[in-house]
Amino acid sequence: MKRTKPPFRADHVGSLLRPAVLREARAKRAKGESSDAELKAIEDREIERVIGKQEEVGLQSVTDGEFRRSWWHLDFLWGLDGVERHVMDSGVSFAGVKTRAEGVKVTGKIGFSGHPMIEHFRFVAAHTKATPKITIPAPSAIYGRPTPTPIDKSVYPDLDGFFHDLGQAYRKAVRAFADAGCRYLQLDEVFIAMLCDPKYREQMKARGDDPEKLGEIYGELINVAMSDIPPDMTITMHLCRGNYKSTHMGAGAYDAVQEILFNKINVHGYFMEYDDERSGGFEPLRLLPKGKQVVLGIVTTKTGALEDKDALKRRIDAAAKFAPLDQLCLSGQCGFASTEEGNMLTEDEQWAKLARIVEVAREVWG
Repeated sequence: MKRTKPPFRADHVGSLLRPAVLREARAKRAKGESSDAELKAIEDREIERVIGKQEEVGLQSVTDGEFRRSWWHLDFLWGLDGVERHVMDSGVSFAGVKTRAEGVKVTGKIGFSGHPMIEHFRFVAAHTKATPKITIPAPSAIYGRPTPTPIDKSVYPDLDGFFHDLGQAYRKAVRAFADAGCRYLQLDEVFIAMLCDPKYREQMKARGDDPEKLGEIYGELINVAMSDIPPDMTITMHLCRGNYKSTHMGAGAYDAVQEILFNKINVHGYFMEYDDERSGGFEPLRLLPKGKQVVLGIVTTKTGALEDKDALKRRIDAAAKFAPLDQLCLSGQCGFASTEEGNMLTEDEQWAKLARIVEVAREVWG
């Protein structure tokens, strides 16, 4: 039952804790105390090291840990045509903490004419014998935060034009990764998962959006994004309800979006957050179509406590009551560092969790 194509039985979401040397180098560059070239040299070295660590623990897919990024989503969005960095009045509220006050504003027609992350992918591919994976935010990331996205009304007087151009920009971006050799791309989708949260739905209603329509729009944007991929390319989506300094943004079972997820989105696999009661039960997995995989995110990345092997196997068994075991895989519930601040655990604890994922997957699936 071992898989030779992604997603793999033991897999991971992508981001990894930034080592101290990298955090220091980024801080120096931000203060103008070093050059872009000096920072890149340190990034290259640390990414080579972290690729080796992923291979060492037995993972079949590797990423650059998102070491060249500050945010899981904003760095990609800032690289699209027509999108600029925006300093907000306040950060986004998570459980007991607010994020840095950075966001996006749309000042021109959204498009794709190249992106630094294409080269980021190429670097990983050139330095591993495993399957290189790139993670980018799903299209909803530009619009789904529960604060208004500043969109220049003279450029986009209505949202239909905005969403059309966004989908086409993503289609070109995904194709550009494919043309660079990428065959495993993950779309990080927070805001479909957030539609499971009644409080979030009310926030979106209050700003003038219809939560029911948003789910349909976000799903269609994903379908457009992957509408020009080669037949041997795998696209997965990762679902979580927020991850910032080990805190979350929302809660709610997948039941609210199960029809969109499993019946309307064309991805090949789903990384689904399932590490605590915030995600509800496994019942929605009964809708999983044949030929698609669900990667069970039952290992938390928010704390350092190492999960018991037997407890993980019991949860896999529980999920297998609703979807065939052959369509299931295992991962962490999110990345370890969705932003450069990272979650509240140590690098040793991070690697122990990834090794535990590999160990349990081997024992369950062979």
